Amino acid sequence: MDASLTPEAESAVADVAQRHGLSREAVLAMLLAVNNGGGTMAQFSIPELGGSGQWMRGGMTMVGNMFDNALKARVDALCGELSRLLATTTVFPTTSASPQGQFTADNWWPGDLGIPSSSGGQNDARYAIFPSTRRLAIQVNGVTRVFDTGDHHIGGVQQQQGGNTYGSVTFTSQLGTFDVSSLRELGSRQVAETPVAAPSSHEMRDQAPPPSAPAQPEPVMAAPSDDAAAIIAAIESLAGLHQRGILSDEEFATKKAELLSRL
Repeated sequence: MDASLTPEAESAVADVAQRHGLSREAVLAMLLAVNNGGGTMAQFSIPELGGSGQWMRGGMTMVGNMFDNALKARVDALCGELSRLLATTTVFPTTSASPQGQFTADNWWPGDLGIPSSSGGQNDARYAIFPSTRRLAIQVNGVTRVFDTGDHHIGGVQQQQGGNTYGSVTFTSQLGTFDVSSLRELGSRQVAETPVAAPSSHEMRDQAPPPSAPAQPEPVMAAPSDDAAAIIAAIESLAGLHQRGILSDEEFATKKAELLSRL
């Protein structure tokens, strides 16, 4: 795996790798993961960092060994620094054909859903989560379906290896583990296999649904604010951890106050 970086970003990646005691490849992999998550989340699988894990800006970090607090702190520090790098530096050349443009992350979802708090996927199945508007988009074999997440505050994602069905992606919220079969579907559409950018909301309204899909009215939603949406999503995830007893009252109150101060 590799990606084209600007000279400034290449220098920053080398510096981060040296200071964190990691290889350039590991830092680059995490940089792409953070970028895919809109700068606020990351889903990764990096051997130097304990294998598979997830990170959310604001206080939630999960690694392969859930009791390895030193590794959690290391991942959190690395991801936080890479998130700031993405926000303050042009990381990917504007003329680059990289599949993941900075903070655009291969926008295959309907443009009027806004910016997701987390996105990812493998093979022919991928997902994007939009907590501010309670929406979930999943694409399988070029067909994107949008769901209403209702009362779920999604804090984790699991995807079956080699799975290419809508049920192969499961999610964890304060209500437990679920897949899209329990959610209300809002619509589906066929898209190009390799979209360059998300179409505008006006273009989406002009497109008719595929013949095999029933025509459904498209929901009207306000585009979320990037920073505010990320902070709110982090608070919701922390609340779920607090409800399950993973965070103490004091830890939850401290983190919540810290996040609210950023609004």
